[in-house]
Amino acid sequence: MALDWIGILNRIATGEDARTEFRRDLGAWSEIGKTLCAFANGTGGLLIVGVEDSGRIAGVGEDPDRVQERLTSYLRTGCSNPISALCGRHLHGEEAWVHWVEVRRQGRKFEPFSRQGMYWIRRGRRTVAPSGVELRALFNAFGFVLTEEQVLISAQAADIDLDAFRSFMKAQGMQIDAESEVSIDDDLRNAWVCADLDGVLRPTLYGLMVFGRSPHSHRHTGSMFIQCAAYDGTDRSCDVLSVGEAKGRLDEQVERAVGWFNSLGRREVYGALRRVDVPRVPIEVLREALVNAVIHRDYAIIGSQVQLEVFSDRIDITSPGALPNHMTVEQARSGGAPRSRNEMMANAMIVRRLMERRGRGWPLMRRIMREHAGTEPELHNSPGGGYVRVTMRFGPDGSS
Repeated sequence: MALDWIGILNRIATGEDARTEFRRDLGAWSEIGKTLCAFANGTGGLLIVGVEDSGRIAGVGEDPDRVQERLTSYLRTGCSNPISALCGRHLHGEEAWVHWVEVRRQGRKFEPFSRQGMYWIRRGRRTVAPSGVELRALFNAFGFVLTEEQVLISAQAADIDLDAFRSFMKAQGMQIDAESEVSIDDDLRNAWVCADLDGVLRPTLYGLMVFGRSPHSHRHTGSMFIQCAAYDGTDRSCDVLSVGEAKGRLDEQVERAVGWFNSLGRREVYGALRRVDVPRVPIEVLREALVNAVIHRDYAIIGSQVQLEVFSDRIDITSPGALPNHMTVEQARSGGAPRSRNEMMANAMIVRRLMERRGRGWPLMRRIMREHAGTEPELHNSPGGGYVRVTMRFGPDGSS
């Protein structure tokens, strides 16, 4: 049942909370829009316009019909999907009106509501952008699961770099040119780079992350890159020496993360005649670990990045999600029964010669690290399935 004026007065007397917000007027319209979006992403809520934070009823002097039109128009078009809500108003005094919007619990949607590409939630009495953990919970609540085959409604076929796609296909012995009997759209469909959604050709997550012009300019993929950080000590509480973001397509992310790592400098070793610069970690080991991180990460975990962290005694590479397909740590380290959560992404890295075939990656990493530093890379699969971490410890002399 919709709230009447007596119900509104009771809510005003109770004060603001997670499901109630007061607004003096419509001046801060962007904030009102965020609040309505946040209510829609939760269990609903009540926005009352014409009431001060203290609960004093001031009213709105604008034409009441115009105010109602603005509110109902926003509910229809202001967010990524129309918001189900009831609007009401009451004349307070002789000329000032109190308006309210009662946002109901929304029906099943494909994904959470967003405003201008941003998601909003209620945290206590405040409307805020969700943290990574909160964003993951929000998407889970709406039943949205992002896999490499998922078609992205926020992207278009024009976001695919056709030159990168043609080069990739050529590397596999398939020539795509203007004279081909198959249209480029059909080539994109056949390779699962794009698919039709509601009659529009749009990229899949695989297509955007492997061939996209700007993969991180879309709301679903904005956090899917490698975050880099170097610390002057053994944990994150120590001073930060350097930070960086390795963005772009998956292969570009790996190469840019390696480039950032190289910028930290190398260890100097003096031989009989000349100084030799030795990388702290063999680049082939670092590259293999980074490739594994970006292709095996769980892309259903929205709002999290792959982390490349350099400490004084080790290097950690952390990837969102558990090991794929119930693989154990022992199986992964031995190279047995190779499996991938994202098979098409894995194949793309193999074609580009950035990834070893048939599970050879871990055995090679172990052998190279033993020869280089007398250590072996460690693999940790968090008990809750939140992350997988590869640790490469430096040798006894501080080298890696």
